[in-house]
Parts: sequence; structure tokens; C-alpha cells
Amino acid sequence: MPPTLFSPIEIRGVRLPNRVVVSPMWQYSGVDGRPTPTHTVHYGRLAEGGAGLVIQEGTTVDRRGRGTVGDLGLWEDDVVPRYAQLVEVVKAGGAVPGIQLIHAGRKGRRNAPWIPGTPPPSADWPLLAPSAVPMGLEGAETPVEMTLRDIEDTVAAFADAARRADEAGYEVLELQAAHGYLIHSFLSPLANRRTDHYGGSTENRFRFLVEIVDRIRTVWPDAKALFVRLSCVDVEWTIDQTVELVGELRTHGVDVIDCSSGGITGLPYPGSKTGYGYQVPYAHQIRERTGSRTMAVGHIVRAAQAQSIIEHGRADLVALGRELLYNPNWPLDAARKLGVPDPYVRAPARISHWLGKREQSFPGFVPSTAG
Repeated sequence: MPPTLFSPIEIRGVRLPNRVVVSPMWQYSGVDGRPTPTHTVHYGRLAEGGAGLVIQEGTTVDRRGRGTVGDLGLWEDDVVPRYAQLVEVVKAGGAVPGIQLIHAGRKGRRNAPWIPGTPPPSADWPLLAPSAVPMGLEGAETPVEMTLRDIEDTVAAFADAARRADEAGYEVLELQAAHGYLIHSFLSPLANRRTDHYGGSTENRFRFLVEIVDRIRTVWPDAKALFVRLSCVDVEWTIDQTVELVGELRTHGVDVIDCSSGGITGLPYPGSKTGYGYQVPYAHQIRERTGSRTMAVGHIVRAAQAQSIIEHGRADLVALGRELLYNPNWPLDAARKLGVPDPYVRAPARISHWLGKREQSFPGFVPSTAG
């Protein structure tokens, strides 16, 4: 039988109960990088909605890597217990907890999307990039070209953040290497004009990402999964280059490629015609040509559409974003439409998880059996 949207999948030692993934989506609600009750409610309701994996929004590895003052961050050890609470919320909802790590690079120091104008005075960190090349958008700032010490420190910051994510209990880690953020800007010849061993040739432009992956794998357990989000096509970047990069990443311990596109100029890929599932062909090609597991994203909104992607082998996972903001219970609704007998079967697991926590806090605790 071919896999279905609601069949489990094992990636290393991580078992996802189904193939529906909550894509990382910024909430711009952090306070000095720390999560707030808003995040507890947000991730709790997404987990309760039936997704197999919930990936936390892009969480910065360095204060200098923030996109906005409301970004979450994992640059200090003392914040780990707060993230551990978010992990427990997601697990209690029946989903696997994941986290995306990010450095915004030259896309940093901005306001939240609904706030016009220039960033507030508190956004006082420098914009770092492989080269002093602005985004190309009107009013875009020219970033500071990173020194070799900056690069070394940033690689270490990703590894430190991964260690903290492991300590907090996340089971899946994704690197944001797409959409014009720092790692992506190292990959792109449009943004990377360096003449040292981090620029020029394809191999040199891959180096920053590969070094991050290698350092992360020294602290991220072998039993836990590592994803990388890539812009599979973009200005001056082809699907063939992505195939070459994915082949390299597989040998360094990357398990799943999250297949997106565009962003190096600050805009969507100009060659894309957006529509339902418009980026699914990238996930299909990467899967077919490299043997890597892939995750499809981009306007996946219908149950039958998501089921078809999985059943026909075009991707191993499907990630939804805005659709889950509109309807956090989309997975449960999709399961009903696809004939899953009882899409809420995870309720006993959630109850067992909750009772286990009560037993840890109150030895001898016995739940009431009253109606």
C-alpha cells in the first residue's frame, strides 16, 4: 500500500504520527528573544489540531541575527526551561515538537509586517552578510561584510542554539537556508561576492552551510532529525545546483529537505507562477534525483491535494502555513474527509502524557473516575 497523508513516518529515531507539518511562521511576539503566553496558546492549538509535527517559528541563534525585535531567540542558556514548557505543550497536544534556527542576515532589523516605517531605536544590531551587498529593494540598507571571526562565531552560535534546543526537548531541528536570510545569502552568487574560501566557486559557497551542519551534528543527537529549508530555484540559482547541494548535505547528516523558492532579492522567485501546490514540483525533483526525503510547501490547502502529493511520491511530508492559521484543526478535518475512522485517536496518548506529568508532580496521584 502506498503511504497516505495519515500514515506514520520514521526519520532516524523520530516517529511522526502523520505527514502533516506546521510550517514555521513568525508571530513577532517575543520579548527580548523569550517566548510569551501568546506562543503557548499558538503552538498548543496547532498541536491539538492534529498535525504530526509542529515546527516552531524561526528562532534566532544570535542577537545580531534577529529579523525584528519580536523574534524568538536561543542565544542564552537560561531561556531553555521556558522553551521546554513550549515543548511540553506541543507534546501534550499529540504532536512532535520541532524548531527552526535562523540568522536573518541582511534581512534583519525590521518592523513587524503590520508596522510601517523604519525599525524602532531598539533595533540597534548590525546587519551581517557575506558581502556588503544590499537586498536591492528600495531603501534597503547595505550590510556589513562578515569577517572570518564573524563567520566562526556564527557557526558556533548555530551549534550552541542546537544544543539548547536538544536540552529543551525538541526532536526535529530545521535550518533556515532559504528566502534571503544569512545562510541563503552565502549560497547565492548574487549576494556572496567574497574572494576567500567562503565565496567564488560552488563548493566555497556551500561551505558555510556545510560547516554549520557539521557543528550541529556534534551536539544534535543521532536519533534526532535534521531538516534544511532551501530555495530550490531563485535568481542565479537552478534546480541543478540544489541537487548538487542536497547530495552534499545528505553525506553530512541532513535527513529532509524543505523545498521552497525565491527570496534572495527580497521578493518571490520571478519565474514562479503561484497557485495551488506551485512548489511541489521542486520537492518531487529533489526527491527523485537525490533520494533525499523532502517536504512540500506552498499553497497546499485541500485534503485531497495533500493526500495526492504523498500517495504519488512527490514528497514525504507536506507543510502548511497560513491555512493552519485560518483553521488550526485542518488536519482533523482533512482526516475526516479522507475517511480516517477516528482522527482524534491521539486523545488517549494526550491523556497519558498529562497523567504522567501529574504523577511526577504529585506521587500517588489517582485520577477521578466520576462522570
